[in-house]
Amino acid sequence: MSLYQPGILAKPVPSQARYMFFALKSVEALPAALDVLSQWVDGKSVVAGFGSPLVLALGVKIPGLRVFPALNAMVENPSTQHALWLWLLGDDRGELLHRSQAIEAALAPALSLLQVTEGFRYNTDRDLTGYEDGTENPVDEAAIDAAIVANAGAGLDGGCFVAVQQWQHDLNGFAARPQTEQDNLIGRRKSDNEELEDAPASAHVKRTAQESFSPEAFTVRRSMPWTENGKAGLMFVSFSRTLNAFEVQLRRMSGMEDGIVDGLYSFSRPLNGGYYWCPPMKDGRMDLSAVRPA
Repeated sequence: MSLYQPGILAKPVPSQARYMFFALKSVEALPAALDVLSQWVDGKSVVAGFGSPLVLALGVKIPGLRVFPALNAMVENPSTQHALWLWLLGDDRGELLHRSQAIEAALAPALSLLQVTEGFRYNTDRDLTGYEDGTENPVDEAAIDAAIVANAGAGLDGGCFVAVQQWQHDLNGFAARPQTEQDNLIGRRKSDNEELEDAPASAHVKRTAQESFSPEAFTVRRSMPWTENGKAGLMFVSFSRTLNAFEVQLRRMSGMEDGIVDGLYSFSRPLNGGYYWCPPMKDGRMDLSAVRPA
């Protein structure tokens, strides 16, 4: 039986989702809240990620976990680190709503819900710009190697890290650009998803080519579009066995490596950002032994 939360690598992404972000309100009530949370998190319909505020409150340390960095040199990448992130997966928006409300009530007073955002699948695996998302994702064993922690010891093996950024797109502005310009911003043709060899250095595909880093920076992207109150974009979700893989990509996208800013920033901007550790599973429930040492 796999040790990782199965929803992390399950394909395809669900047709509907809800992302829940919690702040820590009571350290004293936290152990009891984790007991309740473990009853909800099956790793399939609910994937859980612990932020550093939660882990530190428990008086322990998860190797490799840290606060999301505010990289604001040439472009803004806000850091809005939360204590707990939950990804609810399903096919019925109503059921997800009721489930999220029940979880919110169950986790009080230890954890307070700060944000909930609905996600959805668009045309199998496309961003709202119409371009395919996650084309270069590793698959099968390569996905496990990229995303899941191994050889770290009991309570850690099977865990993974996740970077979450909510991006807001200017879809009207993007749509108004000529098709050639759109393709050059992404680095692929929208019509057939073929990579453009002559795309500019600022093309998103070139900025984030996972094999171009040393060491290689492979992650597994499980992003989904979102929309609310007339705004829309992509909830970027990237799982990896180390947060370094995502962070070197973000630094290059932001122009911190060579001064070239990713074309993505010309029509989209991140609203928030957080890093989380996703505990492994044991006997169908979260293995919390790493945060509850004997």
